[in-house]
Amino acid sequence: MDWNFYFLLKQYWCHIGIIFNTQSTKYRLFQYLDYCYLSNHNFFISILEYKTHKRKIMNKKIVKAPLLILTGIAIGYLCSNLFIFSKKFTTDENINLQNNITASNKDYVLSEIFIPNIPETLTFCGETVPTHYFDVYESLDFEILANVYRHASTIIYIKRANRYFPEIEKELARQGIPDDMKYLCVAESGLSNAVSSSGATGFWQFMKTAAKEYKLSMTDNIDERYNQQKSTAAACEYLKKAYKKFDSWTLAAASYNMGMGGLSREIEKQKNNSYWDLQLNQETARYVYRIIALKLIMSNPKKYGYNIPKDKLYQPIETYEIKIDTTINNLVDFAISNETNYKILKMFNPWLRTDELPNPKKETYTIVLPKKRD
Repeated sequence: MDWNFYFLLKQYWCHIGIIFNTQSTKYRLFQYLDYCYLSNHNFFISILEYKTHKRKIMNKKIVKAPLLILTGIAIGYLCSNLFIFSKKFTTDENINLQNNITASNKDYVLSEIFIPNIPETLTFCGETVPTHYFDVYESLDFEILANVYRHASTIIYIKRANRYFPEIEKELARQGIPDDMKYLCVAESGLSNAVSSSGATGFWQFMKTAAKEYKLSMTDNIDERYNQQKSTAAACEYLKKAYKKFDSWTLAAASYNMGMGGLSREIEKQKNNSYWDLQLNQETARYVYRIIALKLIMSNPKKYGYNIPKDKLYQPIETYEIKIDTTINNLVDFAISNETNYKILKMFNPWLRTDELPNPKKETYTIVLPKKRD
């Protein structure tokens, strides 16, 4: 038996990081086998004599190799002879195989690896992004590459955007907020009712204190941070207030991540009011770049390798509203009485946090349900 399989196995284990720890048994075993190879020893004999040689390597005590490792190497070699090397494809066969795969999936296959270009002129919310600064260019380049090659997440964002962007765009336009801010929502939550480790909740990731400030109701039974329409309106109110304070949509977006107070302190301390020139915490320093990267990718997916057919995007769902100003003691029964089920009721109204809706103050709530199919 030659040493080819040994080097193949070693290369694979190095690649996945198994033997980087110099104190590990695997590392010491490979160290020993390297010694045997250089000494022209037989592979199998080297394994069998491992115990007797273990004190000769670099005058250090070598941990006893687990039987599983030795057995695995031997079994792996046998399997490789039986299967891995059973057929070697020619160059033409490899090309034909790739062409067949591509042809059968032509509508869905992502483009091959490439380096995305950054436009020479670029704006965010109508404000120029100074990509001629090396640090701005490289920071944006990093975020574009990171998101272009986060395939699963980016595909989901593009699919969800087809469903949720129309309503978000309407509210942004209604309140005079630049359309680019819809990508802030993607950066925050991926267009989902996510909950962060710090407790930020919903599409727009409101913390409880900010939610109260912007009049989002939270009780034991409801949490309007999960209400897409109301939380979008609240986010717009925040952004308008931040823009009024900083006179910059870029800084307003940055403040959405670190807070207006924190950003104001950094501006005062550094005597600089340009986001591109401020030294900020790592998360906020990347934040606006990520929003811009998402804008570039999602506004032109094909340019960045995402050829997703229209019929594979998540389509908007037609809904109707029910106004409620009384208590609902059982939301399961309410769903059934409206010819749907509890799951669908909760899916379209995630702000309902329990299975009842007490309403002693006779407030008016809007429950949304999908229109019945014909």
